[in-house]
Amino acid sequence: MSLKGLLSSRNAAAPRSARTLAASALSDGERLAMLDELEQSGLGWFWASDANGHLTYLSAAIAARLDIPLGDLLGHPLSAIFSAADREQRGKSLPLMLGAHKAFGGIAVHAARRPEGAVLRLSGQPVTTADGRFAGFRGTGVDITEEYHREEETARLARYDSLTGLSNRHRMAHQIESTLTAFKAARRNCAVMMIDLDRFKHVNDTLGHAAGDELLKQVAARLTRAIDRECEIGRLGGDEFQVMLPDIDDRGLLGDLAMKIITMLRQPYSLEDGRCVIGASLGIAIAPHDGVSREEIVRAADLALYASKNGGRGQYRFFSGELENETIFRRRLEQDLGTALREEQLFLRFEPIVEAAAGSVCALEAHVCWTHAERGVIDEEEFAQIVEGSTLLPDVGRWAIAAACQRAALWPDTVRVAVNVPVALFLADNFVEQIGEAIDIAGLNPVRLELEISEAVFFGDAAVVDRTLAALFKLGVRLTLDEFGSGYSSLAYLRRAPFDSIKIDQKLIAEAERQDSRELGLVRAIVALAGALQMDTIASGIESADLLAALTAGGVRYLEGPIFSEPVDEDALAEEMAGGTWKIEPGTDRTRRARRRTVFRKIQVIHDDYAYEVTLRNLSKSGALIQGLAEVPKGTQFVVDLGGGQLAVATVTRANGDVQGLEFEQSLIEDGSGGLCTRNRVSPYALAAAGTPLAALAPGRFLGMDQGGAIPKFGYAAPSA
Repeated sequence: MSLKGLLSSRNAAAPRSARTLAASALSDGERLAMLDELEQSGLGWFWASDANGHLTYLSAAIAARLDIPLGDLLGHPLSAIFSAADREQRGKSLPLMLGAHKAFGGIAVHAARRPEGAVLRLSGQPVTTADGRFAGFRGTGVDITEEYHREEETARLARYDSLTGLSNRHRMAHQIESTLTAFKAARRNCAVMMIDLDRFKHVNDTLGHAAGDELLKQVAARLTRAIDRECEIGRLGGDEFQVMLPDIDDRGLLGDLAMKIITMLRQPYSLEDGRCVIGASLGIAIAPHDGVSREEIVRAADLALYASKNGGRGQYRFFSGELENETIFRRRLEQDLGTALREEQLFLRFEPIVEAAAGSVCALEAHVCWTHAERGVIDEEEFAQIVEGSTLLPDVGRWAIAAACQRAALWPDTVRVAVNVPVALFLADNFVEQIGEAIDIAGLNPVRLELEISEAVFFGDAAVVDRTLAALFKLGVRLTLDEFGSGYSSLAYLRRAPFDSIKIDQKLIAEAERQDSRELGLVRAIVALAGALQMDTIASGIESADLLAALTAGGVRYLEGPIFSEPVDEDALAEEMAGGTWKIEPGTDRTRRARRRTVFRKIQVIHDDYAYEVTLRNLSKSGALIQGLAEVPKGTQFVVDLGGGQLAVATVTRANGDVQGLEFEQSLIEDGSGGLCTRNRVSPYALAAAGTPLAALAPGRFLGMDQGGAIPKFGYAAPSA
């Protein structure tokens, strides 16, 4: 249909009075000329369709703007030619408007064949014949391409972070809110991770804000690659990120994902202004276990993040209802450190380092422990977590070096002492002088002091690091590069520093035991590299005979781990060293066992619907030791209530008086900061189905049955005198 025909049909459909008025003002030719000028100007275009929705007229200028021949458009259904440009307008779609035979306006569309092309805003009016039958649509179109993309960009900036392209704080809050609301009705789980970068401020301060911005972009890209499941990732501002993971409550899977994120984010970054390494701490909360609303879940994830940072950074932590009390308790312990140093509450345990070829102890690694007035003995692992974030860490390091030198002076000359050096102490102005003073006071040959230095020291001022290393080398002490292979490793460190040995990262060693692992090949490569540089290699954390054999065959010279000996106190050490040479035969029949953590707290165990209160003495991934019940035979099954909805089915595998050893049906998992937890917890949805209000799990005990009519099968043991 031509424009003249279109105009004629419009005139035919218009009331007679209107036609008469128009005719008196302008002739048809003048009106057509005006319409032609309007179409050519691009200010307005026209279209028409028949009663079946097929396009009968379209301004040629529109076809040109769409870059589609006019002949390919006429005669085709209008709804097939155009599609909605705005996804959020699909409820106001063109097919619905056309099917309703009612006037419409303001629909943004683009050509279905050219979705990346021009955007039009269509309006239309239904046309009826004289007898009232629907005859089609007549309408106009306006090119709004620039306006549409400008508004779309404005809307995008309101929802997404302009630097990284991730969701911003506002969008993340909306997404979590709407997801949790929908999931609450559908009884689905949802996890939220809070991620905070470690040492990011140092990058901003040393390399500048432009480098910091580039680093944040790379972090965002790594986060996106690390998470291979449906999720929403956002940057909340600064160096804080948030991840929402729908339909997951398995803390084993979440822990693996968290560790993957931490590992990827701590790999070196190449920036225009230099190379840098940062870390990440991570907190995890799960709905509905840790909260039902967005406010509850985000607060829980924040508390878990704070706990992971407070526990030493570079780790993840699950939320627990006891975190607030734990944080207060840890702060008190940190405050007590000053008293511990002044009143000599700290002491050392020593772990043997064995030369693979001779089987003799050539060195002892010093570990700091604490005899606390209320807690009793705090072992080396727990103490390391407490002291990690303390401002007294350098003071503890100085004390450990001085005490280790004094003890080593009493040993045979063939045995060295190894001490870990905190980064803050290493970078102190008078560090080398303090080492020299400790050696002189103890009367120790400097070569018998081995300082284990973390790769993290190389992220400080290069001139200070090189000057300190050179002074230590001149002093005559041995230097070991600790945790080599942890992710920071660079050949540049080895080329510029006078190290005597490389200590392979313990996590790399642990992975090397797996049959399908490539880590054993990496260990061999590190051994070859050390040999080329005339350095020794040390492997620690060895528990199994298979791993020991593999490392020995791989050429590792010095070996350390429970397969030889746990850390021993000074009395036991003096007895072993009395003969002059201490040889240790590894436990060849030993396999890797779950490390047991010493605990002392009241818990409940459930048997035949009766809950008993017992004392938990130690805990490992595979089992536990409880005390308090009498005459419990082997094979008895308990449900162990570890608190906070954590129930673990366990079987008694050994019994001795009022003490029972339990083996879990499903192993516990790491909680990311040295603790253990169950993979799954009691579902609040199941509790709600039983009549309990839907809410976060309480931190204390959980009783899954009515105990009113239950009869106890076991009695409590008489308290010991």
